[in-house]
Amino acid sequence: MQTHRNGSALLTVLWLTAALSAIGLAVATNVRGETERTSTSVDDTKSWFVARGAIEQASLHILWRDYRDSSGLPLYYRPGQPVINLDFPAAQVSVRIVPETAKLSPNTIKPVELLRLLAALGVPEERANDIASAIVDWRTPVRPDEPSAFDAFYLSQSPSFLPRHASFLENEELLLTKGMTPGIYYGESLDDSRAGLRDCLSVYGSNGAVDINSAEPATLAAIGLSLDDARAIVQRRAAQPFDTYMALGELQKELGPLGSRLSLGGRTMFTLRATARLKQQDGKLSDLRRTVAALVQFTFPGNIKSKAPGYRVIRWYDRP
Repeated sequence: MQTHRNGSALLTVLWLTAALSAIGLAVATNVRGETERTSTSVDDTKSWFVARGAIEQASLHILWRDYRDSSGLPLYYRPGQPVINLDFPAAQVSVRIVPETAKLSPNTIKPVELLRLLAALGVPEERANDIASAIVDWRTPVRPDEPSAFDAFYLSQSPSFLPRHASFLENEELLLTKGMTPGIYYGESLDDSRAGLRDCLSVYGSNGAVDINSAEPATLAAIGLSLDDARAIVQRRAAQPFDTYMALGELQKELGPLGSRLSLGGRTMFTLRATARLKQQDGKLSDLRRTVAALVQFTFPGNIKSKAPGYRVIRWYDRP
């Protein structure tokens, strides 16, 4: 009887030991997971601050574009330059510079160009027709007693609303148009390799020519270039950006009348998109990438309104 009780006690101790070990392992796993998540959150916050700071520094570089070295070359930024790479003690940041002139205006783009643009973005033909018609309807005035064919659709939504029937004031208004989806507007690739409508249209965009160094291939297709010509331009500018009007002029001659739809650089409105990667202790870059963007308006020295040089951030995009 004593031996049986001793065996039961030993079995109980073994079960308790196993249970405590399992609990300890679970706690250790949870603690490790929480530690890793906290570390990732801290790195994300650091990268966010670095990326925002890079937007500010890149803005100054663009503003100082007239500063030149002894040989006459720009010290900070060359007009037409698509990227500014910044090296900080704790991180590296790549700032993509997109003049709003790289995009077309939703208020003036022709319906046929809208259809070409949507087709180049991979939108099915039937949906592309709906979206193009809805965009044109949104910007077209109507009489109060003669509502458009799209008004009934917007009134059936929850909450209901009516289109402006006036010019687009914000790019995000495009998200409200009939047929639009977040995938079409924002693009569907996490690595930014698949453009969305927001990358091709802007209320500050061009009414005519688009910037050759930063216009999306879909935008180049919208203005009438063939896909082959658009790909050739993208490949050429990736190897060597078009930084002189002479280089642009040579290409314009090759393209004929469509060459007039290409320009060099921007005016005063730029979208700056900064992607930061922290430096690790071994000197390698972290796999974590943090991107922020800003719409920036510049007042360059010597402007026709004689305003003081400077820049102002029109809008921040902390999760672009």
